[in-house]
Amino acid sequence: RQRLAVLAVGVSVIAVRVALIPILGIPQPDSHDEFSYLLAADTFAHGRLTNPTHPMWVHFETFHVIQKPTYMSIFPPAQGLVLAAGQLLGNPWFGQLLATALMCSSLCWMLQGWVPPPWALLGAFLAVLRLGILSYWMNGYWSASIVALGGVLVLGAWPRIRKHARIRDALSMALGVAILADSRPYEGLVFALPVACAMLVWLAGRGRRALGACVPRTILPMLLALLIAACATGYYYYRVTGNPFRMTYQVSSATYGTAPYFIWQTLPAEPEFRYAVIGDYYHWTRQEFEQNRTFAGYLLRAQRKFTLLWQFYLGPILTLPLLALRQRKMRLPIVICAAMVAGFAVETWTLTHYFAPATGALYILLVQGMRHLSHWSPGQHPIGQALVRAIPVLACVMILLRLTATTFHAQIEPAWPRGDLQRAAIAEQLRRLPGRQLVLVSYAMGHNFHHEWVYNDANIDAAKVAWARDMGNAANQELLAYFKDRHAWRVNGDASPPRLEPYEAPAR
Repeated sequence: RQRLAVLAVGVSVIAVRVALIPILGIPQPDSHDEFSYLLAADTFAHGRLTNPTHPMWVHFETFHVIQKPTYMSIFPPAQGLVLAAGQLLGNPWFGQLLATALMCSSLCWMLQGWVPPPWALLGAFLAVLRLGILSYWMNGYWSASIVALGGVLVLGAWPRIRKHARIRDALSMALGVAILADSRPYEGLVFALPVACAMLVWLAGRGRRALGACVPRTILPMLLALLIAACATGYYYYRVTGNPFRMTYQVSSATYGTAPYFIWQTLPAEPEFRYAVIGDYYHWTRQEFEQNRTFAGYLLRAQRKFTLLWQFYLGPILTLPLLALRQRKMRLPIVICAAMVAGFAVETWTLTHYFAPATGALYILLVQGMRHLSHWSPGQHPIGQALVRAIPVLACVMILLRLTATTFHAQIEPAWPRGDLQRAAIAEQLRRLPGRQLVLVSYAMGHNFHHEWVYNDANIDAAKVAWARDMGNAANQELLAYFKDRHAWRVNGDASPPRLEPYEAPAR
């Protein structure tokens, strides 16, 4: 019952995580990226592709958001669309919940094309346990699940195209490629190149008659769908940046002199920064880039990248199946994972969700390794079967251990719910007040620039709360005059705890 298995996986993700809300809560945004994705979500949820530059934009300048030529997130649109769907349902996190459930269900569907259905179901539930309940993919606003979904659709369509050459499978692959292009373009390209090469080899090996039947049922529908997706993406960037071939990320890099994405590039000229906290952040990125250009620094960062990826995707529990893997019929997933690692070798930054396009390839290898491991029986003792059965049991035990510790407030990991709870508490306090509010944010010396408070809705003028930088009493006057109908507050984001104080302008 393969369709039932696919459905059961997704439903289990939703049911388990919703049932855990009393224990884990609903996460709050914390990082620069999350707030930026939420800006895109709020924009899309209100039926717009971008927002006009605010006349007081200098007071709202912040990280990972461009203010000119339009006011918008610097990231591609796919993650924002996921969170926008959730916002329309009542909370942006609902979009993350549904996207993760869909990703796990699609992973089961993908594995059914590569391994026997019972093993596909086992692999999908391992993904639920590893990624779908307690990971930051679920408990945050990074929307990495949509990136993984793109790769899963591509790898799920590939064996079905080879076997059936159906239009629907070609469209599934095109959808996966479009998702990758609109979520993580570089990593998506690295992932897609081995698949494209495998498809070319497959086409070249078919006879002329078979190729003539295959092209109209797979290649042409796929190319047409990709052309439509490319036009839509180009139109989006045209509306945001004024140029269909200029990404929002490029506008941000040109404005702030961001450290280059690849280690062979040269540092751009450093601009003058209006705010010390923004300048400190971009100074730090440039220092990290320069350190990565040294031999010792490169080796150190490579070790950190490998460690982070291993801890998140595998850990000790899932490492054993990979050691038991034999390469028969697994060349494409192996090449994809190797290509991703090679692609990371030239990147300045690598976070764990950068590998998300290849999540499906990794789980193909994991399940195939478990199949091989299950046949290991030295001395006629079925040790392999026992090890395979122990893997999901240990994964469940680890989740139960973490949930038990959370229930009894034993600090074996950061507390739940995740996110910037101090800013969220201030925001909730302001939402309960009558009328609209304006908050002028300042920080103490030595502020950690990774903890930012100045993020706003897509329509700042209509927002219940507007967050601005405290530029000093003299410079604040133009903002106070513009928002003369709002009650003004001051808050120090580094106070312990942060608290609202009425803004009192000095007497003339």
